[in-house]
Amino acid sequence: MIYFLADAHLGSRLNKDPLSHELKLVRWLDMVKKDATCIYLLGDIFDFWFEYRTVVPKGFVRLLGKLAEITDAGIEVHFFIGNHDLWTFGYLEQEVGLRVHREPLIVEHHGKWFFMTHGDDFVDSGKSFRILRSIFHSKIAQQLFSLVPPYLGQHFGYNWSKRNRNQLYNDRKKCFSKPKIQEELPYLSFAENYQSNPPIDFFVFGHRHMAVNRTLSNGANLTILGDFIKIFSYGVFDGEKMELRHFLEQGTKTKE
Repeated sequence: MIYFLADAHLGSRLNKDPLSHELKLVRWLDMVKKDATCIYLLGDIFDFWFEYRTVVPKGFVRLLGKLAEITDAGIEVHFFIGNHDLWTFGYLEQEVGLRVHREPLIVEHHGKWFFMTHGDDFVDSGKSFRILRSIFHSKIAQQLFSLVPPYLGQHFGYNWSKRNRNQLYNDRKKCFSKPKIQEELPYLSFAENYQSNPPIDFFVFGHRHMAVNRTLSNGANLTILGDFIKIFSYGVFDGEKMELRHFLEQGTKTKE
């Protein structure tokens, strides 16, 4: 089995019980490691992450330990940077054993071709977002931020994320009258018009916090993974088809 999960936003200051949230993700990993051949984490696993040269964010010990246990057992775990946790500079690779991806990944499994990425650059195309995204990805900006003392840097990062997500939730409440398909359109358009040889069989995205699993007009499959905050959804590929499932309680799952 191959598993896919995105948007846990661990450490978010909007979460009233961060330890319980982290432990639920650890329980999910304990469940999937029993038959997983590969695990893909498609971005925003952390609500904020910045690695200083000798300092990493406080917390997440249980999650990082579990991930290290899984990679030590020979199971590949792939970590895609999101728009909240893009500042990783080697710690996750060297200490935890994750395979970190900063660009979209095209890979073959069981004769099927997958296109995977977090997906923020496909949806948020406004001018202000593009400018902000270019700053966040700038090595010069990252080096300047590294000069900020860790306590202040973490405080700024988590509070910025909290304000950003509050604004996102308010904007989405205003758009509830729109058909759900409107929020899928950027992904649908990309996947239906993407051309490659061999063609892509499965497109997998995170970022949008909505669970979608559909067959497209070109025969490919589009999956938007939802999140591990409210709906606790994840993807499963069994060698033939992709399913979306929900992790409800410890050891409990149901099909989408």
